[in-house]
Amino acid sequence: MGPDTTGGAVVTGRANRLVTTGCLTILIALIIVLGVPVSWLWYRHWHDGNVNREREEKAVALVREQARAAADETARALGTSGATDTDALIGVIWRHTEAPVITYEASRREFTATAASSAHYDAKAILPGGGSGQVTRCFVVTYTHHPGQAWTSRVSERDDDVCRPGTEIGGLVRLAQTRISSMYAQDLTRAGVQKALDPTGRLRSYDVKSAVRRADTVTVSILLSSPDATVGQCYRFTRPVPNDDGPGTATAVPTSSC
Repeated sequence: MGPDTTGGAVVTGRANRLVTTGCLTILIALIIVLGVPVSWLWYRHWHDGNVNREREEKAVALVREQARAAADETARALGTSGATDTDALIGVIWRHTEAPVITYEASRREFTATAASSAHYDAKAILPGGGSGQVTRCFVVTYTHHPGQAWTSRVSERDDDVCRPGTEIGGLVRLAQTRISSMYAQDLTRAGVQKALDPTGRLRSYDVKSAVRRADTVTVSILLSSPDATVGQCYRFTRPVPNDDGPGTATAVPTSSC
């Protein structure tokens, strides 16, 4: 009579079931332990994305509203300024908009100001401290005046590429202001300013047209061009010349010609 293996099989079966049950229990525990943070991270990503999208849309709406309000305010300022000279009218637009590129089309009696406008918003983030978001939009504003009528403004939103050359020119203007402000009065000549702005003589961004001194003020006219040379804008820099020949503060305003 052979050995009885029934008891051994029962014990082995129970052991296997215990092992299987234990493995399933551990697997379920791992799924729960790992699933909770993964689910939380997914929810936070979804929630924060929706919140950031809403805040971005509000920031864009704010930028557009500010552009329209600035255009209306500038049109009113043009009407009350009493100015008729082209450069004087460009100066009014510049003071209210600081648009780096302002042109005039005589045949249509239109001034066109091109500038980018930005707004910041608080962006939610998973990590503590959040973050900061920014939206930028490009606007082309046309100011028109016909005899017997009030000034009108028309705001158009364009692709970022339209404003990029003007933004680059704005940076060139700030650099020129800094360098002209720091120059000695005796160096404020056409050649002196050109050398200060373009020491190597290889840049096409600055073309100093003239530097004229009257009494205690030097006026420098410069044609500034974007790096790709697609857009150019004349600027007039005015720099007081103190008696002690020290540095002064230069101001800048766009003009119709150099």
